[in-house]
Amino acid sequence: MDKNEKWLQWAVELQSIAQTGLWYGEGVFDKERYERIREIAADMISYKTEIPVDKVKDLFCDESGYQTPKLDTRAAIFKEDKILLVQEKNGTWSLPGGWVDVDVSIGENTVKEAKEEAGLDVTADLVIAIQDRDKHNLPVYV
Repeated sequence: MDKNEKWLQWAVELQSIAQTGLWYGEGVFDKERYERIREIAADMISYKTEIPVDKVKDLFCDESGYQTPKLDTRAAIFKEDKILLVQEKNGTWSLPGGWVDVDVSIGENTVKEAKEEAGLDVTADLVIAIQDRDKHNLPVYV
């Protein structure tokens, strides 16, 4: 992670610690402290990004339970020597895919996303990689 973005890592870690404390904590005063830590983390992100704190809290603080990673799947669909890309709302190009829903497997989600984003009926034959975006290769947008 870029040295200039270390603050983001700290804010995310504070939010995660606070969320876990809110889930497992039993005392009222402990829960108040964890809630305050979560607010500070949201304030840090809002201050640095200039995103309104209410928006940050909607995205950042509405989780409950133990903090777990969010999964995203992508379908690599080949035709001869070409690979399918779809255009995202922000104008960038990507393999078809998206967030994994709670009630589906990785394979089922990949099939669903290929249908939704590219209109194709596919089968999920093989998992090519499982990576932590921040620790492996950050996506390159084209």
